[in-house]
Amino acid sequence: MSAENENGTREPEVTLTEIALLVADFPGPDIESATTAVAHERDLAKPRKALGRLEELAEWLATWQGKHPPRIERPCISVFAGNHGVVAQGVAAFPPEVTAAMVQTFADGGGAINQMSAALDADFRVFELALEVPTKDFTQEAAMTDKECARAMAYGMMAVEQGVDVIALGEMGIGNTTVAAALSAALFGGDAAEWIGPGAGGDQDQMDRKRAAVDAGLALHRGEITSPLDALRRLGGYELAGICGAIIAARMGRVPAVLDGFVATAAAAVIAKLAPGGLDHCIVGHLSREPGHKKLCDLLSKKPVLDLDMALGEATGAALAIHVLRAAALCHSDMAKLSDVLKKAGPQA
Repeated sequence: MSAENENGTREPEVTLTEIALLVADFPGPDIESATTAVAHERDLAKPRKALGRLEELAEWLATWQGKHPPRIERPCISVFAGNHGVVAQGVAAFPPEVTAAMVQTFADGGGAINQMSAALDADFRVFELALEVPTKDFTQEAAMTDKECARAMAYGMMAVEQGVDVIALGEMGIGNTTVAAALSAALFGGDAAEWIGPGAGGDQDQMDRKRAAVDAGLALHRGEITSPLDALRRLGGYELAGICGAIIAARMGRVPAVLDGFVATAAAAVIAKLAPGGLDHCIVGHLSREPGHKKLCDLLSKKPVLDLDMALGEATGAALAIHVLRAAALCHSDMAKLSDVLKKAGPQA
């Protein structure tokens, strides 16, 4: 399909149906790289499994980068920003204008994620998704049309540039933990009480409004949802759709992806529901303090790399996890071989 832009020319436009077909045709793991990584790991200068999960992470990197040894030389951090109509229900501790203010803070270098990006020497990108035009209030109607959802996903695909060897995916959007709770409940079942949390803070009245909004959205849409992508467009948001698009592009481009907290993982869950193994190229960077995140990680069989009691968003937990991934890759590629060490020790070894 195509759409006419403001200049009167036609531009290609992807549809949700085409996106679903793309996910169904995902490339699988690079078995040769995985096998090489396992064999190499067995001859490193350490007892077997002594590095624990670092060994698994190095093998995972090789498998999804499609090369051995795995390297992290050009990490990328992408933050998707969007606003939500459901904020009108009083579900958030801050007004929607704070989303744009935080995006400007990122541009000025003042966010926590700016400091973490600098520590990684990572490419840092912020993808704004129509901050001045929030999604519709999902308690009243679908948050997005099919076209709006597909466009946001296509925009997210642009985050994965050639040469990137790992990407961290995060978000910024006032009210998006409400959206993540509603989307998670739609995909996996349960009511609002099982999925909501404090988000960016607030009093009991705000939590009550959050619970009521999620339950209202589920009551309105749950019986009409036809697919995981339909759940996304009815109850999700532009930034969640952008993250989904980035996950798809990462899989197609053989770029391992690190998910941030509850919101990014809820977005990724759409891909998991679309295709078995659809998130095999993704790991969860950290366990958010938001209570629904642990439940969601358990349902997706994803064990977060870190648990630091964080709940900031902005891809901060995912960025920190890349430090761990980089250490895993360096140990895997640059450690001495056990066979060489034993030669030095002599026959008695």
